[in-house]
Amino acid sequence: MFEKMTIEDCLNYNREELITQSYERIRSIDPVIKGFITVVEKPQINDGPYRGIPIAIKDNIATKGIKTTCASKILENYVPPYDATCVKRLKDYGFVILGKTNMDEFAMGSSTERSAFFATRNPWDTDCVPGGSSGGSAAVVASGQVVAALGSDTGGSVRQPASFCGVVGFKPTYGLVSRYGLIAFASSLDQVGPITKSVRDAALMMEIIAGKDPFDSTTVSRKIDFLSQIEEDIHGMKFAVPKEVYEYEQLDGEVAERFEEVIRTAQKLGAMVERVKIPSMKYAVATYYVIAPAEASSNLARYDGVKYGLRIEETGLRDMYMKTRNAGFGEEVRRRIVLGTFTLSAAYYEAYFNKALKVRKIIANDINQVLDKFDAILTPTSPIPAFKVGSISDPLTYYLMDIFTVPANLVGIPAISIPFGFVRNKPIGLQIMGKRFDDGKVLRIARNFEKTSPYNDNGRIRLPVVRI
Repeated sequence: MFEKMTIEDCLNYNREELITQSYERIRSIDPVIKGFITVVEKPQINDGPYRGIPIAIKDNIATKGIKTTCASKILENYVPPYDATCVKRLKDYGFVILGKTNMDEFAMGSSTERSAFFATRNPWDTDCVPGGSSGGSAAVVASGQVVAALGSDTGGSVRQPASFCGVVGFKPTYGLVSRYGLIAFASSLDQVGPITKSVRDAALMMEIIAGKDPFDSTTVSRKIDFLSQIEEDIHGMKFAVPKEVYEYEQLDGEVAERFEEVIRTAQKLGAMVERVKIPSMKYAVATYYVIAPAEASSNLARYDGVKYGLRIEETGLRDMYMKTRNAGFGEEVRRRIVLGTFTLSAAYYEAYFNKALKVRKIIANDINQVLDKFDAILTPTSPIPAFKVGSISDPLTYYLMDIFTVPANLVGIPAISIPFGFVRNKPIGLQIMGKRFDDGKVLRIARNFEKTSPYNDNGRIRLPVVRI
């Protein structure tokens, strides 16, 4: 069945039929899931080893000739004249882009409820959110509308929706994948990553999209082997489990139980697991929510009604700026712009932003010291499973859902979420974080858990049956 097919499965399948079946699936399923903002009716099909394999792209990644809205009114009709580097590389290998996926506006959110257009639904339970901000990408992969998708991860925005939707989400080492064409939220934290139905598929996509890019000076010239050792065992490896995981009051009891199963599974695979203290981790969310809004305030200043995007005409320039931005940006985006502008102001820069940068360095030092002694750090991806649409309105509660994912972005290290169990019939994820440039090892560890998870079918992740 098409909806269960991985990239590797597709290599031995009629490629024209793949596109046809994907469109059929989109027409039947997406009116319920609402994962796509734009569906491409006449896709570009290039020759290449992956010719005709249908994928989707998060709607904050530039696609030439295809609307790229960031799920915002301010970019509702923006059509880029160029492809993001990661998109161009996938197209050069033959992947076919069938659509742009829904997201929290400008990637600011954890539920895809903060899209300016509509909320996306979780394929496992359509009363629930798919996570965010890459919730549309995770939902269309989990529901089998496409084989794989790209998302962006600023504080967990690939991994958390992957956890909620029961798929694989990988955030690579910062600098491995070009951000050219990724519409910026927080430039020192943003990273493009794949959302797939298997760990091997994530590695396959990384082989294509990773690499030095002259259009992005933050990319590094570092050759990473994502695939050759992915099937090797993890016997003798050492994993750290932060004691802070258990100190978090909002950790769901059943999520904690599944995580204990993870530890037992690791030990059965011949790995050693040790609980360690990483005291600075408790400051990660606070640090993130000073740095990220500050960078967003700067990056989003370009949307002023002058250069491109929405413009509301007024007699004066100041009034045009204000009317355009108030009408174009949603509540959460405006909140973060205000927070960021405040922390960057002359009176508060030292007290907030500069101090956050210092704490970020402390967090990085602490985590890197642990990773000098251990092969990986294990945590739940999210402290809770998917929640009901509309059930969380308090911003602080919302922000704290990123507690386990933001450290990887602050430090710039690779991290992956893979499905590991269910809580109240909804999937939850295991997060694996590794040392900078240990992306191949992180994928290898994830593949071992994927193959031996008691919740998977013969080493393949389970996918939902979507009720239409």
